[in-house]
Amino acid sequence: MKFACPAAALLATVALALALGGCGKAPDSPTQTNEATVSGPDAKPGLAASDGKLVLPVIAGRPGAVYFTVRNDGSVPATLAGVHLAGASKAEMHQTKGGSMAPVESLPIDPGASVVFAPGGLHVMAFGLSDSVKAGGTTEMTLTFSDGDKLSMPLHVEAMGSEGAGGHDMGGMHH
Repeated sequence: MKFACPAAALLATVALALALGGCGKAPDSPTQTNEATVSGPDAKPGLAASDGKLVLPVIAGRPGAVYFTVRNDGSVPATLAGVHLAGASKAEMHQTKGGSMAPVESLPIDPGASVVFAPGGLHVMAFGLSDSVKAGGTTEMTLTFSDGDKLSMPLHVEAMGSEGAGGHDMGGMHH
């Protein structure tokens, strides 16, 4: 297949990688992902992420929210330093406490610990979502750690209020 647009080629590659992931086939190259191998080829041994979903905003133009779990089964601490979301112009880690929301610059994860990003607590805000990100589809999130290691994972895209979306309650915050 030939693509006139590099973005189309990237989307086709991601779709192919996700399709192969369902077969339990190992990735052919470091640039392909396999949903069953959540830690990915660039991640430190022991780092893994799961249960990823992007909940779309009710009002177009508002930010969406990303929820997931990241765990460190390794023997050394790791520090989550940033996030990137395919189909968003910007993604930021945030924390809601006492009805107030603030950005989180970095997040240490001790060996043996899991950190849950869930409604009302830690979450990722997804700003400037592309029209191509639609409920029922998927997109990809890449976590970047302070030492430069990266961990990518697929996110299921859900409409707010849909079964399984878990709501979008951020402690009374309005976006």
